[in-house]
Amino acid sequence: MLVAGVAGAFLAALAALTAACGSGTTGADPPAAAGASPAALSETGSTLLYPLMRDWATAYHQQVPAVSVSTAATGSSAGIAAASAGKADIGTSDAYLSSGDLVENPALLNIPLAISAQQVDYNLPQVGAGTHVRLDGQVLARMYQGTITAWDDPAIAALNPGVRLPAVRVVPVHRSDGAGDTFLFSSYLSTQDPAWNTAIGYGTTVAWPAVAGAVAAHGNSGVVSACQQTSGCVAYAGISYLSAALADGLGEAELANAAGQFELPTAATISASVAAFVSSTPPNETISMVDGPAADGYPIVNYEYAIVSTRQPSPAKAQALQAFLKWVITTGNSAVYLDTVRFRPLPADVVTLAVQQIDRIG
Repeated sequence: MLVAGVAGAFLAALAALTAACGSGTTGADPPAAAGASPAALSETGSTLLYPLMRDWATAYHQQVPAVSVSTAATGSSAGIAAASAGKADIGTSDAYLSSGDLVENPALLNIPLAISAQQVDYNLPQVGAGTHVRLDGQVLARMYQGTITAWDDPAIAALNPGVRLPAVRVVPVHRSDGAGDTFLFSSYLSTQDPAWNTAIGYGTTVAWPAVAGAVAAHGNSGVVSACQQTSGCVAYAGISYLSAALADGLGEAELANAAGQFELPTAATISASVAAFVSSTPPNETISMVDGPAADGYPIVNYEYAIVSTRQPSPAKAQALQAFLKWVITTGNSAVYLDTVRFRPLPADVVTLAVQQIDRIG
């Protein structure tokens, strides 16, 4: 259920800016420079969120011609850095702000915009269509550490009774850029495998083990492309790229959750996982939802965050940001936008917290 009407007053006020500010364009352009027109907002960051943010920007400009939103897929780390430095009005991230980020810039907010998830893909045409290889955090950790080197390894076979796994070399694919996807994936490995947590841990960048043949790729689209071109690959990518991965012939893994159940990232399993965290989401909405307690929940889900400063250069800029973000978490959370990228809408209680954060922008 969504909170209706929170953006209405802001949209009406912004309409009055049309004559003074004119219209603009949206697209995958570099962020606008700081100090640009209050009606020209810039966003950069998460490649997972980018396909949806691009659609939101286009739709919002059609509804509020006075405001344009430029978008760029640069990675979550770049998005946080741009917002911190005032080089973008909105930095987007699959990962929440770290304590270090907040110490360095206490004016920053991380505001949930929608609910996303992460898929794990593989390139094994030998496994029949309709079969989903099962994987868990401990097996994936060993694949990325190079101690499981073939897909017919007994550890993988034990998770997949009755599945004929090929004797194909495992080729781990990871992000080369600082990425919220890396944060989510390495968080999953850390929660399920204490050895990974101790040796490597989690973050938007990690010290990937040196594995012969491992591939580093930039952005989610780069990861999907690299996996499609590499027999035996295993890779992680945002759910918004699932259709592209399936179209490229990649397999989609069922992942083990904390209850030991194997799940795909469907609307039902994503929603079930998030439901367990709604009541514990704090006012600043900084929370990990990886490997949650829901027995029927998918284990890698997250809030997609807008990183925004409470300190804006003008009231008009603050008003424009507030109105756009409130539109995103209400109108923008409708199925017409979310279903195309397999996202889920924010629960009503999370929307309420998000509105409270947005109201701090000034």
